Amino acid sequence: MGDRVILHVDMDAFFASVEVLDRPELKGRPVIVGGDGDRGVVAACTYEARRFGVHSAMSSTLAKRLCPDAVFLPGRFSRYVEESQKLHAIFRDVTPLVEGIALDEAFLDVSGSRELGDGGLALAQRIRQRVADELHLACSVGIGRSKLMAKLASKEAKPRADRVGIAAGAGIVRVEADLELEFLHPLPVRALWGVGPVTNKRLEEMGVRTVGDLTRLPAGTLERRLGTSLGRHLQALARGEDSRPVVPDQEAKSIGHEETFARDLWDPEDLAARLTRMVDASASHLRRAGRGARTVSIKVKFSDFSQLSRSHSLTEPIDATPALGAVAQALLASVDINRGVRLLGVSFSGFADEPQGRQLAFSWGEEPVGGEPVRGAGSEPLPSLAMVEQEAVRLQSSWGAVTDAVDEIRARYGGSSVGAAALMGPRGLQPRRRGEAQWGPSGTDDGGQSSPGGKSGGDDGGGA
Repeated sequence: MGDRVILHVDMDAFFASVEVLDRPELKGRPVIVGGDGDRGVVAACTYEARRFGVHSAMSSTLAKRLCPDAVFLPGRFSRYVEESQKLHAIFRDVTPLVEGIALDEAFLDVSGSRELGDGGLALAQRIRQRVADELHLACSVGIGRSKLMAKLASKEAKPRADRVGIAAGAGIVRVEADLELEFLHPLPVRALWGVGPVTNKRLEEMGVRTVGDLTRLPAGTLERRLGTSLGRHLQALARGEDSRPVVPDQEAKSIGHEETFARDLWDPEDLAARLTRMVDASASHLRRAGRGARTVSIKVKFSDFSQLSRSHSLTEPIDATPALGAVAQALLASVDINRGVRLLGVSFSGFADEPQGRQLAFSWGEEPVGGEPVRGAGSEPLPSLAMVEQEAVRLQSSWGAVTDAVDEIRARYGGSSVGAAALMGPRGLQPRRRGEAQWGPSGTDDGGQSSPGGKSGGDDGGGA
């Protein structure tokens, strides 16, 4: 690791803090961002809510029991993206070596900075000050020789909340090279990357509670119990060894949306309409990124919590909403929904430069979807994927210019200004927004038309 200096910057309760920033009357109150229905999940919460034991990824039902006076907000993903872009612009002013982890956190390699006489403290202080002055939000910064140390240090720098009250954090914590093990070994073993609930339980059965306990296990014990790869990984981390570099931001590998419904859905037409809205939102984001997708995938979770996925890859990329929708709808039609659908999602991957109106090539081989014949909920055969792909090619060719025009109109007059008839709802044209309903439906949402605000993103995003 040598003389590396890595910062980990993590916003404090990011989503919830943005909501309080925009609604000052909520300052000092327990605010929870997430779906407030029976299937909702907490995405983020203020420290006032954390005093009662509420935390991200907790079910909203439990959060309500712990903090009945909490203000639930459905979340506004576009708003969080807006603030995130400002945040990452601050990071890039410090160093080009920025690896974004989520909207609200990133690693920064500042080893080459001329301001390292104090080990990175001045840079960390400057970042915190700019975030406070320009975004009117708070962040915590960890400094270390590795990603591991920087990440753990930033968590140590955060505020603390319990029944007694809210204690301000240090804001910045630096782990000196010669004090790494002293800092690391008392921490709970679950603080290490790779230790989830299942692994943590196995380690507890072995008498391992802290990181230091790992180093005292006989050689080979972890590898035998957890597997060679994970065992060696945890042993290295327990010794403070983490040579992973900071990798500047890379292109996302997929773009998509998924939604948990307030009630299980059984109607194929209803599901198809909801999928149309998801495709529309995700396709718009795909085009804004200037990309086309070769692979279309859907994800279905049933009422019994079992799930499956279906995908199909084309020879050339597509980006027109009708073309992407034709493939997605064919994949959905191949799924037996007789168990009732709890969650539905769509994603696009296999990115390439956006299509330029060219005729697309495609394979005529009639491949099965996920190893199964392409059939609907009954026994009737569906069009082969070769036929579906041919239709997608036709739609890409004929709708490419129309899609561009729709994007321009929406950019100027708003997302609800124009769209397909399938996007019409009781309140008019209601296109799905990126990130909407990501944390589960609200208590009044039937899972189809969105409740005001919506929800977001695939990561925690809330900031610890």
